Amino acid sequence: MNKLIDIANLTVGYENKPNVLKDINLSIYQDDFLGIIGPNGGGKTTLLRTILGLIKPQSGSVTFYDKGEKTASINIGYLPQINRIDKKFPISVSEVILSGLTPGNNIFKRYSSADRQKVKEVAERLGIEELLSRAIGDLSGGQLQRVLLGRAIVDNPKLIILDEPSTYVDKLFETNFYKLLGDINKEIAIVLVSHDVGTIISLVKNIACVNQGLHYHPGTDISQEWLLNAYESCPIEILGHGSLPHRVLLEHDHQEGGSHIHQ
Repeated sequence: MNKLIDIANLTVGYENKPNVLKDINLSIYQDDFLGIIGPNGGGKTTLLRTILGLIKPQSGSVTFYDKGEKTASINIGYLPQINRIDKKFPISVSEVILSGLTPGNNIFKRYSSADRQKVKEVAERLGIEELLSRAIGDLSGGQLQRVLLGRAIVDNPKLIILDEPSTYVDKLFETNFYKLLGDINKEIAIVLVSHDVGTIISLVKNIACVNQGLHYHPGTDISQEWLLNAYESCPIEILGHGSLPHRVLLEHDHQEGGSHIHQ
């Protein structure tokens, strides 16, 4: 299968926090559904921002491919954490999805009837066509996540990146949302970041744990030993819930944060 992205010897840091990521190597493929896990402060969001070109690495490279050939960039859709969205901003659902078609250098683009038809088709696919005229401030968390997913896929990207998509949504919506992702993955590669290790394992094709470095695991048959090695100083236990084991981070102290619990 063709590569979309090849990350080689990547080191990224900030002025007050050097080496947030250190010597990262990772390849993302055309049909990938890659789950990224790791502790808070481990560098997951920094990795996403570097792939999106929002952060310049200190060293190493991020190389993009189109049909097996190197290219300057590829079309990537992005679904941010919902708590970063200003729901008071006066914009409709239709306008939010349309904005996924706007080139970054032309915020005043006039949308065509074909663009609006595409938005309608995406909304129908995601079950939100009746919401198109509503303001985003009137939406529930689950509805807003579908709208943001529509924005991420409306421009037919090669890859979509989702940062903690199940935050602030109920479990029923979360289940339906992940079913949608499985359908979308038939056409588009997905990178999904989550703190919920159990959910990640049940969904994705491959796993990467980011904790300054990166541990990659092809497939999802993951042992507790691999997780312990990947998280290093962050203790993990396996909790049984019915027939499905969930791996969660226990309370611990981490260098970049205080004591915290992941569940």
